[in-house]
Amino acid sequence: MEEQACDILIVGASAGGTSAALAAARQGASVIVVERGVWPGGQLTSQGVCTPDENSWIENDGCTASYAEYRRRLRDHYRNGYTLSPLGASLAVFNPGSCWVSRLGCEPRVGVQTLHDMLKPYEDSGSLWIYWRSSVEQVTMDSDAITAVHVITDGGAKLAIKPNYVLDATDTGELLPLIGREGEDWVVGAECQEDTGEPDAPQRPRRDWIQPFTFPFALEWVPESADTNRIPMPPGYNEFLKFQDYRIVYGNMSGMFQGSSAWWNYRRLLAVENFDDERVPRDLAMINTPGNDYCGGNILGDYGDSHDVAEVLQQGRNASLGYLYWLQNDCPRDTAGAGGQTHGYPELRLKQDLFGTSDGLSRDPYIRESRRILPLKRVLEQQIVVRDFKGNECIGDRPRAEFMPDSCGIGHYALDIHPNGHGEPNHYVATRPFQVPLSALVPRRLTNYLPACKNAGVTHLTNGAYRLHPIEWAIGEAAALVAVWCLTHGTTPHDLSGSPQGLQRMLVDQRVPICWYGDVPHRDPCFTALQMLTIQGKLSHETRDILFRPDDPVSVNPLELTFANQLPPVEGETRRQAVRRLWSMVGADH
Repeated sequence: MEEQACDILIVGASAGGTSAALAAARQGASVIVVERGVWPGGQLTSQGVCTPDENSWIENDGCTASYAEYRRRLRDHYRNGYTLSPLGASLAVFNPGSCWVSRLGCEPRVGVQTLHDMLKPYEDSGSLWIYWRSSVEQVTMDSDAITAVHVITDGGAKLAIKPNYVLDATDTGELLPLIGREGEDWVVGAECQEDTGEPDAPQRPRRDWIQPFTFPFALEWVPESADTNRIPMPPGYNEFLKFQDYRIVYGNMSGMFQGSSAWWNYRRLLAVENFDDERVPRDLAMINTPGNDYCGGNILGDYGDSHDVAEVLQQGRNASLGYLYWLQNDCPRDTAGAGGQTHGYPELRLKQDLFGTSDGLSRDPYIRESRRILPLKRVLEQQIVVRDFKGNECIGDRPRAEFMPDSCGIGHYALDIHPNGHGEPNHYVATRPFQVPLSALVPRRLTNYLPACKNAGVTHLTNGAYRLHPIEWAIGEAAALVAVWCLTHGTTPHDLSGSPQGLQRMLVDQRVPICWYGDVPHRDPCFTALQMLTIQGKLSHETRDILFRPDDPVSVNPLELTFANQLPPVEGETRRQAVRRLWSMVGADH
């Protein structure tokens, strides 16, 4: 068996795995990635959620600089490579599909190529090696440490990889059953209220409460081929009608095509109105709604062997095709069709060539929930939500979630629970902008394993907020930089968790925000000072909102200092200038 050593092994090229590979290789670490498929990006690409679920400040300080670079490259692909219409060219924030769930979307292969372009310099330099179409067979342990990961590569060859650190960036936490014990090292499903103290946790653990997976697909509106657009009825369609939620209006959707929140525009990838280019002859919409969430089973829970998983995944594909069949044949229409029909939209045509799959569906299922590590400290519902499901105040009117002094990233999204077919209802409650604490990335026992995806130390409930694109990216990037820091300084994640200040400076230097400010982007001259002074407790995070207002005069809007020696005033100084001066006085070299 061939052996290969590396600093960091990343299993899974998910969104978190891709960001981890970029971050670690950028720091000069030797990195190996093992990925079952052939596409990087996970939910951004192969899972079909190509209109990322983001936050209101994503264009400024709501993500890491590397995620911002990914978004910039996507925009540049369409702005520079296509002829835009006057409307498209006039958009200050260009969104190719003008979808309303996100400020940006792309075709799956555009996302894939963008990520390949970002990874390529490190592959060319030899610091990054990616094994595509490869999978982990087993793991060798020495007490609480991983010593070797045995991989079957493309073509069937066997490889023993000997890493210093292993990052699990699979969407299901697939290494956890190989290296730990359920209930001691990792959990699946919903924790009980006695365990977490979360107001909306069930009274007893519910291992079967796992968010459903989805196979998205893309549609075009092609009336001229309505007679041939319909797909055959998929196997099990009549059964799917009994438990799948096939409808059009979900949440605040206003109808199929009508209103500002139309179903069609929800995750539209390309809007013909934005282009004057023959390559965009019509709208292209990605369909990822509760209608194609699979409610008949999951691939964690009690499903273990590959046959069972494959069967459940195939049923999930059939259920998604069932939604398309229902849309084309049985869906009540907003307005009567050309032939007077009141049900079905045969004008909808499946876009078959986006994913390279035989059925036109996404290559991989969109996974919303994973096995999760039991960390040093979990992120809990009451730390991030405005109010619980019953309306009781948690964070309330405070502008940010509970402050986490060991923060190594930020994120924001509602706590969003999709019904799973096992009795858990839908929930969607507001959160406040939150942080990613280092203590949630460090396992209680395992010494050289770190989560880099949805397997971080959150709960079933808080996973509903932490599972989205830029947050998963931030988790992967943070996990990689934790590993790099430990390798560089000869320490461990457990030791680092008690004194993370050096790591936090490294993160901020890499333009990874660790504190929330909505108007101080990575490129702002006071970004480092503001982030570090806040995490060090020299500036208060208890402000009236998440804006810093860097251009305000200090004389009008003083700094929120939290220590006794006040900053001597300077006539006419702005808050940006003042915070940089303060940083030069108290911490710039530390």
